Amino acid sequence: MIIVIFLIKGKLRSVVNSNNNAHGGMIMYYSSGNYEAFARPEKPEGVERKSAYIIGSGLAALAAACFLVRDGQMNGKRIHILEKDPIPGGACDGYQYSNIGYVMRGGREMDNHFECMWDLFRSIPSIEAEGVSVLDEYYWLNKHDPNYSLMRATVNCGEDANTDGKFGLSDKGAMEIMKLFFTPDEDLYDKRINEIFDDEVFSSNFWLYWRTMFAFENWHSALEMKLYIKRFIHHIGGLPDFKALRFTKYNQYESMILPMIKYLESYDVQFHYGIKVVNVEFDIQKDKKVAKSIAIIQDGNEENIDLTEDDMIFITNGGCVENSSLGDQNHHASFNAEIKKGGGWDMWRKIAVQDQSFGHPDKFCYDSEQSNWMSATVTTLDDRIPPYIRKICKRDPFSGRVVTGGIVTVKDSNWLLSWTFNRQPQFRSQPKDQLVGWIYGLFSDKPGNYVKKAMRECTGKEICMEWLYHMGVPENKIEDMAEHSANTVPCMMPYVTAFFMPRSAGDRPAVVPQDSVNFAFLGQFAETVRDTIFTTEYSIRTGMEAVYTLLNIDRGVPEVWGSTYDVRDLLKATVQLRDGKKIMDMDQRLIERLVLKAVFKKFDGTDIEKLLKEYHVI
Repeated sequence: MIIVIFLIKGKLRSVVNSNNNAHGGMIMYYSSGNYEAFARPEKPEGVERKSAYIIGSGLAALAAACFLVRDGQMNGKRIHILEKDPIPGGACDGYQYSNIGYVMRGGREMDNHFECMWDLFRSIPSIEAEGVSVLDEYYWLNKHDPNYSLMRATVNCGEDANTDGKFGLSDKGAMEIMKLFFTPDEDLYDKRINEIFDDEVFSSNFWLYWRTMFAFENWHSALEMKLYIKRFIHHIGGLPDFKALRFTKYNQYESMILPMIKYLESYDVQFHYGIKVVNVEFDIQKDKKVAKSIAIIQDGNEENIDLTEDDMIFITNGGCVENSSLGDQNHHASFNAEIKKGGGWDMWRKIAVQDQSFGHPDKFCYDSEQSNWMSATVTTLDDRIPPYIRKICKRDPFSGRVVTGGIVTVKDSNWLLSWTFNRQPQFRSQPKDQLVGWIYGLFSDKPGNYVKKAMRECTGKEICMEWLYHMGVPENKIEDMAEHSANTVPCMMPYVTAFFMPRSAGDRPAVVPQDSVNFAFLGQFAETVRDTIFTTEYSIRTGMEAVYTLLNIDRGVPEVWGSTYDVRDLLKATVQLRDGKKIMDMDQRLIERLVLKAVFKKFDGTDIEKLLKEYHVI
């Protein structure tokens, strides 16, 4: 009953907050259900005289542009995307570089309840099939070939770690997680996970699954850990074998970014590459904040774009792949920790000093040793490596269907190495006899088990050697296979988990700050209280909320899936987290067991008893 009371209080609080989103007279509200989901909004008043400038071309920025076109009904020629790089996509990349090979800096896992994402992609046409949306092709693919893993972790050079789909939590560890779930956000400001959990959690399979799937470190934010648990409580049971996840057909760039680019280009949206935005200047008054100009560097020249109140600006502040660098087969990737002029962090710092509501970037980027990890893209060149992949994932990697079904974690790796091969081919241009996979290590500063060097100091070949060692390749064949049977491209990302750094309220600016007239923030370092960072959904949601607020679009932004308020999902997760053990089996004092038994007795012959039995609580 205490749990139910907590849930009721939480749901009431959610409803109140959802109706308190006015910014300077603008409205933006949340909704659930088909009534709003299938409706098309009316054309916003005055949109014909407005223009939009979008800083960056990552997922959030492109989503904002799509919502401006689709729901804002803005003329595409009045939408300007300013990108410092020669290609769009931000962190959602997947390219074949002529001089080094295929590269995927990271990977994205999707959830069926990414409500804003699917609201958008139902309208984005596929670039492969006529009359089909990106959502359609994604839905059909994952229905016909559902994702799940047959080998979650290995030890001893490719042997099964025998996690057996279990979390392995003690009752004390389970209670630590339960306590975190119910701790108020305010009590977790600036706290680290290792201030909340001890070895009861850190030594469990649960933490192995969690930290490698989401890239959490022990010193990261306890608040973000809590928000993740709440956001994905309906998928707790899918953590051990990834059955809760869904993936795109190709790499994230070709499957998500390219269709968005083609869609926007069809509406004449203007893309401007090679433009560094170094600052946005504001006129800050008591009850009114207006973006007045954009300072840019183009072709080495400093220029300004003047703005009126009818010129909306959408700012991607910070950036998880900022300062990232690539190596190649024979060179390591450099560690570029210094914040450089013209990057997302430098721009945010200049913006933040103008008003307290614009956030505190140095809470996230002050120590790259706490926010970095490395990845590497490996391409097999002959038939020597694929049998080792097949042995571990227990599937034919050339079948075109699910291969590893998510990452395989090397439990005894000094780098805490994980690797994955998604459906092949991962690139449309990929030869049929090659596989392209992805490797990442959470501890880039530790010497490897086989290659006695820190991961950040290793060439692509050396990273491949370490991986092959953990795959079970005989030591006398490792170097030759890494050199001739694969091409491996390392990538160092100093700030890839900067958004997980401990924080408090106000450290990220609101998507639309109070009293904003014509500007919004986008992406992983903008604050929307409705969702959880480091997801594609979060990026797209910030774009949707920004556009709907600034244009006063009269249609509900889809509410976050409410599993954290669903007693069925909570009961299921409680039992799953304890590997199926019933509540009465917990290690409790006699008096606690008697009290709990008496409480359950009150439910005899009621629907509550039926519910508790259905979800194996009793």
